[in-house]
Amino acid sequence: MKTNEQSRRQAAALRWVVRIFMILVTVIMIYPLLWNVYSSFKTNNEFLTNAFSLPKSLAWDNYARAIEKSNLLSNVGNSVLIVLITLCVIMVCAVPCAYCLVRYKFFGSRLMLNIYMAAIFIQATFIMIPLFLQMNALHLLNNRVALAVLYATMQFPFAIFVLSGFLRSIPRDYEEAAMIDGCGPFRILVQVIMPMAKPGIVTVCMISAMSAWNEYPVALVMLTDPKKQTLPVGLANLYEVQRYATDWGALFAALVLALIPTILIFLIGQKQLIQGMNVGGLKG
Repeated sequence: MKTNEQSRRQAAALRWVVRIFMILVTVIMIYPLLWNVYSSFKTNNEFLTNAFSLPKSLAWDNYARAIEKSNLLSNVGNSVLIVLITLCVIMVCAVPCAYCLVRYKFFGSRLMLNIYMAAIFIQATFIMIPLFLQMNALHLLNNRVALAVLYATMQFPFAIFVLSGFLRSIPRDYEEAAMIDGCGPFRILVQVIMPMAKPGIVTVCMISAMSAWNEYPVALVMLTDPKKQTLPVGLANLYEVQRYATDWGALFAALVLALIPTILIFLIGQKQLIQGMNVGGLKG
């Protein structure tokens, strides 16, 4: 009896230690975000007095200056366009590719899947120079559509990893029943598999969208025209300008505006994201 009681006390103590640790980690992670938000409402004098103090009043004109003194609206439009094209390319190419690699066994299919899995660890920044030379040779620099296709290609390995794991969890009985009803491979994919794989597809789309929205080094190298630059590049340029102009309120306001779409995407698809990552990661 004493041993059981001691074990329960140790387990309870361990749970409280884990909870306290997670609370501390949460506070450490959330504080910079909260500091960014309330700093966007501070005046320049308040920044010079105490950068970590709360604002005395809400300086909404910081957001107006952030839009007026930069190409923020143009940068947001470019990022939205690139993200939409990226998602369309992934939907058209990655979903059928993952389905074929999972459901159809042919010579080299396993090797192709392993190559995709290995390509997850290859980042675009590691091959930036040959990538730039290839894009330049194809006359695709300062081309937003080409950059979107490049982003989609960068996300293919992860997308196929998640989707292949999720598709393995779908029984073949549904496809066999659809074949008996006269459905071909394309109709089976579109009308049977894709609706059932919705959490996995939403997961891939969410992560790909956030990755394309926040990507900086590739966009910095591939887009030199200020009218075609994405939001991260525009924010970096705004930082250089406002740093010497000491207009920190406008800078933090622009950062908050850039965070809003990412937060909305996560809040809307949080449930599908967790389900897709769990199933895709376990089955992959």
